[in-house]
Amino acid sequence: MRHSWWKILSILLLLYTFTAGFFIRVPDIGNLQQTIRNLFFHVPMWFGQLCLITISLIYSVRYLRRPTIVNDIIASEFAKTGIVFGCLGLITGAIWANYTWGAPWSNDPKQLGAAIALLIYFAYFVLRNSMADIDKRGRIAAVYNIFAYFIYIPMIMVMPRLVESLHPGGKGVEGNPGLSGKDLDPAMRMVFWPAVLGWTLLGVWITTLRLRLKMLEESKSINA
Repeated sequence: MRHSWWKILSILLLLYTFTAGFFIRVPDIGNLQQTIRNLFFHVPMWFGQLCLITISLIYSVRYLRRPTIVNDIIASEFAKTGIVFGCLGLITGAIWANYTWGAPWSNDPKQLGAAIALLIYFAYFVLRNSMADIDKRGRIAAVYNIFAYFIYIPMIMVMPRLVESLHPGGKGVEGNPGLSGKDLDPAMRMVFWPAVLGWTLLGVWITTLRLRLKMLEESKSINA
C-alpha cells in the first residue's frame, strides 16, 4: 500500500479532471466556446507523452553506459506508452480542430510536426524488431532513441513557433487566441495542472504494468 499512493493519486486526479473539466464554468474565448474543455485532455496527454519519452531517453543513455537488458526494456516500454499518448494527443487534437478550424486535419505546422515526430518514434520499433541480436539491438536502438528525442523536441516545440500557425503558440496565431499559460483562466488552471499530473502518472502506471509482463516473459525465456 505504501508504494501505491501515486496510483491512487492518479485515479483521484483523473476523476477530478473528468468531473471538474465538464462542469466548471469556462471563459468564452474566440471561436472555442465549450470545446475549450478539451484543454484538460489534449494538452495534458502531450505533457505526459513528453515525460514518458524523456524517461525512455534517460534509460537509453543508461544502457549505453551500462548495457543491461533491464535498461533496454525500460527504455522501450516507456517509448511505447509515449507513442500511445502521442496518438491520443493527435486524435483529440483532430477532434478539436474539426470544431474550431472546420476540419480535423488542416496541414497545420503543429499537426505535421507532431505526426512526423511520432513516425520517427514508430521507426524506433521497426529498427528494434529488425535485429535478432540482443546486444546489437540494444546499442543501436539506444543511439537511435537519443537522436529521435532531440529531433522530436524541435519538431513539436520549436519549428511550429517559427511559421504561421492556427495552433496556440505558433507565429501569427489567429485560430485560438488567449490560451497561453499567462492568459489561462484561473479556474481552468485549477483543473489543467492536476490533469497534467494525472495523465502523466497514468502513463507511468501503464508502463510499470507492461514492464512486469515483459520481465516475466524474459525470465521465462531465460529459464526455458
